[in-house]
This record gives sequence, C-alpha cells and structure tokens, in this order.
Amino acid sequence: MKALVTGAAGFIGSHCAERLKKMDFEVVGIDNFSPYYSPDLKDRNAKDLKEAGIPIVMVDLREPKDYKKLDTDFDYIFHFAAQPGIAATSSFEDYLMNNLVATKNLIDFALKCEGLKLFTNISTSSIYGLRATLTEDAAPEPASFYGVTKLAAEQIVLSKTREQKMKACSLRLFSVYGPRERPEKLYTKLIGCGFFHQEFPLFEGSEAHVRSFTFVDDIIDGVVSVIGKEDAIDGEVINLGTEQEHTTAEGFTIVEELLDTKIRKDIVPKRGGDQMFTKANIEKARRLLNYNPSTTLKEGLEKQIAWYRKEFVD
Repeated sequence: MKALVTGAAGFIGSHCAERLKKMDFEVVGIDNFSPYYSPDLKDRNAKDLKEAGIPIVMVDLREPKDYKKLDTDFDYIFHFAAQPGIAATSSFEDYLMNNLVATKNLIDFALKCEGLKLFTNISTSSIYGLRATLTEDAAPEPASFYGVTKLAAEQIVLSKTREQKMKACSLRLFSVYGPRERPEKLYTKLIGCGFFHQEFPLFEGSEAHVRSFTFVDDIIDGVVSVIGKEDAIDGEVINLGTEQEHTTAEGFTIVEELLDTKIRKDIVPKRGGDQMFTKANIEKARRLLNYNPSTTLKEGLEKQIAWYRKEFVD
C-alpha cells in the first residue's frame, strides 16, 4: 500500500507519516516549507522522516505544475497541508489560496490516481464556530477566515463523493497538542516560557476558555483507523478528539507543576475568532472507527515537555 501525506513536515502530518510507515506503508510526504513559522522546525521534522525512510518532496499545492513531481499510484491520500490558525498576520488571500485553491488542485490530482481507495481530508473544529460541542450534522458557524475556508475546502472534497468520482471523508480535529506542536501554539509557547523564565502572552479572558485538548497520538489513532473502512465512511464528516475538557487555566497549572516553576503572565488584548468552548462529540467516531482516545492532559504534556527539553534545552 502506498500513501501520500500532505503537510508532512508539519506538526500532525509528520506524526501521521511516521505511523503509516510503521504500518508498512510506502509513504511519500510533501510540503511547501511555508515560512508561516520557522522553516528550521519543519527541517527538523523532515530530517526525522527521512531517517525513518520517508521521502519528502517539496510541492506547493497551489501550483498545478508541481504535481508533475508525483506519481499517481497512491492508494490513500491524507491531506493535512493548510494555512492554520487565526493569526492577524495571515491575510484572507493566504487562507483562500492555501486552504481552498490548494485543496481543489489536490483533488484534481487525486482523480488521476486510478487506484485511490480513499481521500482523507483533515479539517477542524473551527468549522463549528465559537462553541464546538455538537454532532457533525450541526449547522456550521465558523468565526474566522480559517474556519470559513476549511469548511469550503471540506465541501469541495465531499462534492466529489456526491458525484461518485472518488471515495472521501473529512475528519474534524479538536485542539491537538504534543511533540512538534507549532511554536505559536499554547503548550509549546507555554513550555518554552517555563524553561527560559519568560512571560507568557495570555489573551484576555482566555484562561476560562474550555478545550478538548487532544494528544497527537490519539488523533493519529483516529486518522489511520479510516484505512479499510472506505465503504462505511465514504462521504462522512467525523469528529476526532477527546471528551475530556479543560480550561486554559487548568492546562497552565499542569505545565507549571510538571516544570516545578511559576510562569508569569502578560495579559494581551483578546483575539477575534477564538473558540470559547469545545468538547468533541465522538459518538460517530466510536461507531464508525472504533475510536477511543485515552491520553490524559497531564500524560500528554509530560511527553511534550520531554520532547521540548530534548530538542531545545539539553
């Protein structure tokens, strides 16, 4: 079996590529090494993948000509590549091109893969809006360019299943954390502030935000469980995340306890589009994928701290 993983040098994509390799897949990773955050971090991830026998091809999904670098003999495509988050530094055009146009171009490529069994689109709980607690058939109310363009990308993918041109599903991920988490994300930034005795910039009011913080290994368990279930999940949207819920303040305290330090807070103005409350409803994932995430927030943060210490401190 052969799998293509887009965004393979990124946080979650790199973990998926490694897991597929361990499952004896032939894996090809692609990434455009966008400077959205330090390319050095993606280079580290790519180095780990190459050492595991996973080639990384530099492909910009927005550029149709770049697809000529790829063969068309893939059995599975896992589409992680995206313009992430709700950063004020990203323009609407960034989200439009990297989330919508890139996905449309990738689908055009996928339709040329005659042996393709399943296209798995990686989506986000941001589609639900400021509160993400409902089932997959709830009306989406995205509150950011990120959520809007990821919803549109999801629908482009699913339109091909309605046309019966390919089998596809879309997985909506909830608040993923763990080793290789992007540097601007909550726990990587918080852990760094703890190690290096820096102030943590905390958005006003965000301590009370509630999240289904989900460890990356639990997410990958769900992602790879689509394999072999193509008929059952064709055309489906499925939530992946933990049912455990924690406030940002609780996560902050756990990190302080694990590092045995107090981290000073610098309260900064609140951020538009930030989700207030998320709790993954995973009844559908349990039924279709036998999904059962089990990592507690403390267990996951212990692993993320160990990774951070090895990569950036020792």
